[in-house]
This record gives sequence, structure tokens and C-alpha cells, in this order.
Amino acid sequence: MTDTTSATPRRRNATDRAARRTARQSGAPGAAPAFIRREIPFYELASDEGLAHIEAMSDRLLSEIGMDIRNDPVALDLFRVAGADVEGERVRFDPGLVRSLCVTAPSQFTQHARNPERSVQIGADAIVLAPAYGSPFVRDLHGGRRYGSIADFENFVKLTYANPALHHSGGTVCEPVDVPVNKRHLDMVYAHLRYSDKALMGSVTEPSRAEESIEMMRIVFGDDFVDANCVILGNVNVNSPLVWDNTMTGALRTYAAANQAAVVVPFILGGAMGPVTTAGAIAQAHAEVLVGVALTQLTRPGAPVIYGNFLSSMALRSGSPTFGTPEPALGSLIVGQLARRVQLPLRCSGAFTSSKVPDGQAMTESTVSMLAAIQCGANFILHSAGWLEGGLTMGYEKFMMDADFCSALHTYCKGIDLSDEQFALDAFREVGPGKHFFGSQHTLRHYETAFWDSAIANNDSFEQWRDAGETRVEERASARVLRMLADYEMPPMDDAVDEQLRSYVSQHKADRPDMWY
Repeated sequence: MTDTTSATPRRRNATDRAARRTARQSGAPGAAPAFIRREIPFYELASDEGLAHIEAMSDRLLSEIGMDIRNDPVALDLFRVAGADVEGERVRFDPGLVRSLCVTAPSQFTQHARNPERSVQIGADAIVLAPAYGSPFVRDLHGGRRYGSIADFENFVKLTYANPALHHSGGTVCEPVDVPVNKRHLDMVYAHLRYSDKALMGSVTEPSRAEESIEMMRIVFGDDFVDANCVILGNVNVNSPLVWDNTMTGALRTYAAANQAAVVVPFILGGAMGPVTTAGAIAQAHAEVLVGVALTQLTRPGAPVIYGNFLSSMALRSGSPTFGTPEPALGSLIVGQLARRVQLPLRCSGAFTSSKVPDGQAMTESTVSMLAAIQCGANFILHSAGWLEGGLTMGYEKFMMDADFCSALHTYCKGIDLSDEQFALDAFREVGPGKHFFGSQHTLRHYETAFWDSAIANNDSFEQWRDAGETRVEERASARVLRMLADYEMPPMDDAVDEQLRSYVSQHKADRPDMWY
């Protein structure tokens, strides 16, 4: 016998799923929070004694071996005056010195977006998700792998803006290799500002490019606001092992001097830019990060800064980098503890994979890496969507698959509500033993919000899936890309500000010859 009480909620649930999918696609403010508020605990892997031992080993690296600061006399002078031992370009620090230089850095700050409703908190219980960064290639189901272009760059900015699961527009979401190297930062920052109103990252490839990225933010926000508030991030990499070069220290000092946040990130592949042992790589990373953080504070005390982490492993038989493996995931858990001990916001992990296509390997590795970032307490997660081929490729379909998982993380990070309503005693009274809950009043009250709903998974029966064309997840993700780009609506911008930005970009591109390397 058919239970007619089940028909109404089934129809209403289908309607609701469609409505929620529309909301997720719209990118409208309110479709999702500006960032995630963590309501689940961190995973504390190491004991206090273990963490103190790591810190002591990090201090030994800095005091006994030291770091090279190359071709940056300003940075060397700042460290010398602060009490470091500087011999040529080698800088050594007495135990505890670097940590003491970091104490003026804020434990949390707000990065203001062009749309105030999109401003994000960096630190404390906040989690901010941003797309992948830096890939020279892009890939989609129909065009395959190819060099990225400014059109691809703009597409990914639009997709990120339209996807409420992602909170931050990111930076170099792919390299637009059809634009000269010395000019593309102008087009990229403009694209972030015009095609999105979320927070963004600027250029770090040369100090003057960092300054021009900041100057474009001054056009939008005003000089005084930028001097008093963070409006842009710069992702600055250590030249691991134990080297800071003048390109990165110059960019770092440029951001700090303007009161903007540098994301200080070692790049350690175990066995190449660091030891094969995870403990040694963690100690190295901690030393490298704190030297960069210290330099921001010597440049401008109180400047916002993010403690960055990038640990990965290698296939030692071939020398190829691997991603989504357990050792770096465990390392991330300890890095999170170290960042909290120095009271700095943390950037960690991302949807990493070595896979060339968005297949099972890609999503397994990406899930391991993303969950490590969530569990370690990361506040800013770069590379949350799109990463393929060890970061060489930005994938359109992979972007959608990752963004779907990011949407699930919104629910995961809320934890479980243990209020009386959630225990459904009234439903047990209504339903009684041996019957189903589908048509109960409790179910009807909660069906809209009870479970997370994927935008691309297929949960139909085999027959329904077969009759609808047997589509695979990559095909469904591709269709969603096309639909979101077709439905994209550009956020408003004051015409005078837009004209001033365009003029700035045009003038600075015209003032210099093209450089392609």
C-alpha cells in the first residue's frame, strides 16, 4: 500500500533542492556567509613537550645554521639592528629572538572587500576559502590542457564570485600567459576588482608590482582607509631551504609598509627543499616562516601577516612531487598548533593532488589535504578549488568538484546541534515503533535544512541515471561551469572608480616595454 503522506514532502524537497541550487549559483549576498565560523575543535596531535621540542630545534636551525637574506641590504640592516648576527648574507638568530620580534603581529584582522558584506575575518574561529593559485595551464573537458589566458583568468574570477562556497577571490588563479609578465598583474588585479567584489590577493613577483597592486586598492578604497585597514594580501614564498631572496623580501616589505598582509609561506617538498623526515620539515618551516613574519614587524610593527604552510612529499624513486599523502597531512596538524602558540593566523593546505585530470585520485588526495587544513585550524585556505597536476594546471571541472566539497565543509564545520528540538521526541511520539519519519511534522519542519545537498552529485536510482544519459561527475561539473558563466552578472562598481582603474592600468602598461620572461 502506498503511504500518501510521503508524497508531499518528496515534491517539496525536490523543489527546495532546486531553489537551494539556484541560490548557490547566484552568488548573491546572503546565499552563504562571508566566511565560515568554526564550531568544531582543532585536532591537537602533539603534546606541549613535543611542540616545545620542535620550537627548540627550529631555534637551533636559526642559531647554528641561519638563513641567507640575498640582495636585500635593507632587510639585513633591519635584522642587524634588531640583534641578529649578520655575516655577509647569512643571518643567525639567538634562540627566542625571532619569536620575540613577531609579538607585535595581530592574532586576527579583517580583510576588507569592495562589498562590505564580503569582508572576511582572518584568524580566531574564521575559515576563509580561496581558489587555487599560480597555474600556468588550464584544463577543461572539451579543450583539454592548454596555457592559461586572460580570458581564462577572468572566467575563474567570475566562477569564484558566483560560488558562495568560496569566500575570497584569490590571486593568480591561473597565469594569463598571453599578457606580458611585467604587465599582467595590472590586468589581474583589475579583473578581481571589476568582476568580483570579494577580497583579493595582489602581485608579489617584483616589489614595484606589489606596490602597483596596492595603489589600485587605494583608488578603490582611498589612501587613508588603506593605510589603516587591510584590503589586499600578498602570497610570499620562502626560497626553501633557508633562503629569502630580494624579490620576496622586497614584496613582503612593500605589503607590510602599506599595512597590508603578507602570507609567509615556505615551499617544502620533503627530500628536495627539505628533509624527508616530517619532524625536520616542520622545524624548518617554522624557522622560515617566523623570519618572514619578523621582517614584516621590523618594517611596520602591527602590520597584519599570516603564518603560511606548504608541506608536501615526494615519490623518492622518481623525484616527482606527491600531494594528498598522510605525512604532510599529519604535519599540518602540528603546524596548526605551532601557529596558535605564536598567536598568528594560519594559511594551510588546499585541495592538492598530483592527478592530471579530475578523477578519483584527484578527489581522494584533495579531500585528505582539505580535511587536514580544517582539522589543523587553518584560517585561510588557498588552493581550495581547481588544483591539478601538482599545481601546474587549473581545472574548470576540478574547480566545480572542489567547490562542491567546500560547500559541504560549511556544514561540517558547524558541528552537531544538541538542542532539544534536534532529538525529535515529538516525532518519536507521532511515528511510534516500526514506521518511517518521512511524513512527520518534525521532518516537515526541518527538511529544508536537515542535510547538505550537493550541486553536482547524482543520487538518482540506476535506472534514472541511465535514462538521463549516464553522466559522470566531470560531465556534470562541466555543465555547471557553462551554466554559471552564462548566468554570471557583474557586481556594480562606481563608474568614476572604474574609469580611474582603467586609466591607471592603461597608463602603466603603456609606460613600459613588454617583457615575456
